[in-house]
Amino acid sequence: MHSQSIIRRSLIIGALMLSTAAVAQSLGERSGANSVLGIAPKTEDFISQAAMSDMAEIEAGKLAAERGPASQKSFANQMVTDHSKTSSELKELVSSSKISVTLPTALDKTHQSMINNLKAAKPDRFGAEYKSMQVSAHKDAVSLFERYSEKGDNPAIKTWAGKTLPDLKHHLEMAQALPEK
Repeated sequence: MHSQSIIRRSLIIGALMLSTAAVAQSLGERSGANSVLGIAPKTEDFISQAAMSDMAEIEAGKLAAERGPASQKSFANQMVTDHSKTSSELKELVSSSKISVTLPTALDKTHQSMINNLKAAKPDRFGAEYKSMQVSAHKDAVSLFERYSEKGDNPAIKTWAGKTLPDLKHHLEMAQALPEK
């Protein structure tokens, strides 16, 4: 009887460890730990984060085109155009690859908070806030796409990530060169 109890406990502990590892990978992606460690995201995480990033870029770009300094409007409009294009490509790729992932339809708390901060920025601080957001967001996107294009497990998504990466790197360079006013 005692050995059955030990076996049962061992099985339960093993199951908990496996479930924790699965959750940790997604948590690692959300927390940025995977980026620091150079770990490729799971396909579902990559797709969700890429879609979320596009939605945030489009919304921030629309705000900046409307409220930002003249020196940032061209960049903001380009972000809306480019991220609308990659968003459409990703939706089509997910659909044609029959990947069972639900694309986000609304911003998560983190991205919504970034947009809210941008909306709340005083006119004289808007340009600096937008630039800071763009640099940070594009650094994150470059890391995400680099890791997936190198080590991702879905060939079609991996190819798309590799094809999209140069544009994201260019966006990062452009964001870093943006004037704040």
